[in-house]
Amino acid sequence: MTDEEESEGPVVELGEETPVEGQPLARVAARLTWPHEMSRIIAQEGDSVIRTPSGPQTLSDVLEEVDETYVDSRQTFVSLVRDVVGDGPVATE
Repeated sequence: MTDEEESEGPVVELGEETPVEGQPLARVAARLTWPHEMSRIIAQEGDSVIRTPSGPQTLSDVLEEVDETYVDSRQTFVSLVRDVVGDGPVATE
């Protein structure tokens, strides 16, 4: 393959960009250290807006529905949040 053939590469049509409000739950979880108390998570990231199947929600609103006071790992945190908001396609505008 020549340099010219490599630089051209295949053309891929991506379509229109659809904005999605909020940020992925994984990004918020990555900013935290584990283990963590739920109150500290709310203090640090409670104002963060996360993407959910029913639309954007603040993390503090979601965590109000969680009965746990202590989270031992990132996986547990993500699981607790997904138990509240569900796990499906994210709504777009």
